[in-house]
Amino acid sequence: MSPLLLAAVAPTAAPGPLQSFAPVAVPHTAIAAHFGWLTHAIAGIFLICAVLLVFLLAIQTTKQEGLSGTIGGRVESAYRGRLGMEENLKRLTGFVAVVFVITATILSLTGI
Repeated sequence: MSPLLLAAVAPTAAPGPLQSFAPVAVPHTAIAAHFGWLTHAIAGIFLICAVLLVFLLAIQTTKQEGLSGTIGGRVESAYRGRLGMEENLKRLTGFVAVVFVITATILSLTGI
């Protein structure tokens, strides 16, 4: 090869100790750039809610399974006395589901 061709192909300077060829991750949004801890905390809450939601839905029992519960319906009163364990479980599941959706929305907007 000619020396002119080698000079065009060869790098001009070898990388020093401070230079790196690894790509640098750049945050997508200002929130992710300045409040990284916040986006990671919300992601942690999101994961906890996801696991908790799966667990809560798995332990719930259905009293009206099949078509008989759908067609026949259930008589409910507007008056609520002491709530039973199943009603409290249903309320907790609803709360966790709402928190799950809110954290998913926030995470999608922050861009992590």
